[in-house]
Amino acid sequence: MFFVPGKAKNRSGCPVSRSLEIFGDRWSLLIIRDLMIRGLRNFKEFQESGEGIASNILADRLRKLEQDGIISREAGETDGRKVDYRLTQKGIDLAPVLFELLLWGGQHDEDSTPGPVIARMKKHREAIVAEVRRRWRDRDRTPLQSKTGEWHLPS
Repeated sequence: MFFVPGKAKNRSGCPVSRSLEIFGDRWSLLIIRDLMIRGLRNFKEFQESGEGIASNILADRLRKLEQDGIISREAGETDGRKVDYRLTQKGIDLAPVLFELLLWGGQHDEDSTPGPVIARMKKHREAIVAEVRRRWRDRDRTPLQSKTGEWHLPS
């Protein structure tokens, strides 16, 4: 059942509507992508990711994602006075969704990820999502996509 009348104070009881309320803005899924795929963890890394997000918008989106239980804050790995962000279980559960968006974008945007990479991703989609989940579980920061854009996919 998709609609749950009277349950929430959201626009509607529709799960798609609620999902868009959480991460349907221009930046939230990119932050989630950077945590999940690129291994970024802190404010400075997000700012330097190349997306051009303003610091006030980044701070606001991190706060909202934390309030919605998608990410959590923890002491920085190298400096306990700094904050690292980490996907929660709720956040890592977005892996298949984010991956399908990546495939869709790669297939329909000729300026995006090269065709052979997308074909390989499609062929190994379950293994790639499993690897994303393993890296999250094991706190392995090795990125699937490097800062240069090169993909490091499991075979």
